[in-house]
Amino acid sequence: MFLTFFRRNLIPYLFLFPALFVLSLTVLWPALQAFYLSFTSYEYDLTQAPQWVGLQNFQRLAGDRIFWQTMGNTLLYLTWVVPILVVLPLGMAILCNQKLRGMNWFRAAYYTPAVISMVVAGIAWKWLFAENGLLNQLGEMVGLPAVSWLANPKLAIFSVMTVTIWKGLGYYMVIYLAGLQAIEAELYEAAAIDGSDGWRKHWDITVPLMKPYLVLVAVISAISATKVFEEVYIMTQGGPRNNSKTVVYYLYERAFKDLEIGYACTIGLVLFLLILGLSILQVSIQGLARKDSDL
Repeated sequence: MFLTFFRRNLIPYLFLFPALFVLSLTVLWPALQAFYLSFTSYEYDLTQAPQWVGLQNFQRLAGDRIFWQTMGNTLLYLTWVVPILVVLPLGMAILCNQKLRGMNWFRAAYYTPAVISMVVAGIAWKWLFAENGLLNQLGEMVGLPAVSWLANPKLAIFSVMTVTIWKGLGYYMVIYLAGLQAIEAELYEAAAIDGSDGWRKHWDITVPLMKPYLVLVAVISAISATKVFEEVYIMTQGGPRNNSKTVVYYLYERAFKDLEIGYACTIGLVLFLLILGLSILQVSIQGLARKDSDL
């Protein structure tokens, strides 16, 4: 009796224990430490023990002008990058789902940016956006003035967004492509009989059936946009005048440049709550989308 209970209820947890143990050491325990440090003063001389200060870091955060500026930049990132990464990869997936000669080569070409290191991509795009870079050289050939893509306060963050979009197009296209290949061809044939053909059939058939994938891509891209760091670090260092600085980059500056670990953990806690909210939103909306698709 005991052996039967052990095999049915405890053995699965024994197999999960090694992974749970490693996950606890590398993720859960550091997260709990960061949560504790967000209520302490732990800075400059890290050889001293953290001093409990309660909500003092949160009060400082509420009046931190640079933090709210970086939060605004992050929200700007969300409002521009996410819609493009939801719509454009779907169009690319529809094109790549066609049975045409050489389509596999197009799929590989579209997906190539997703496997390129962000460091390599950032350096390459930084050269393209430079004052004497390829984009300005091409513009000069047709009589356009040179543009300070990375030095202009109004253009810097949009230049960084371009790299994020370029990197994400192929990745999200593959997600959509998997969903498109699960749609039966008979549905399009029936729609054609009813007069829905060309691009209209995608509005009538593809978009409604792809709702769970649209929601998934929207939330994943939103979470990625809130955590953007590499592009900013490589291309602009948050400049000019903090106009391309995101929350994660500001956290990095406070923690590793200014050695204000407690304050950086407070910023990280706020960022965690933002990402948690997006994750809960994903679960809720995705459940509703699945119900609609089932109906």
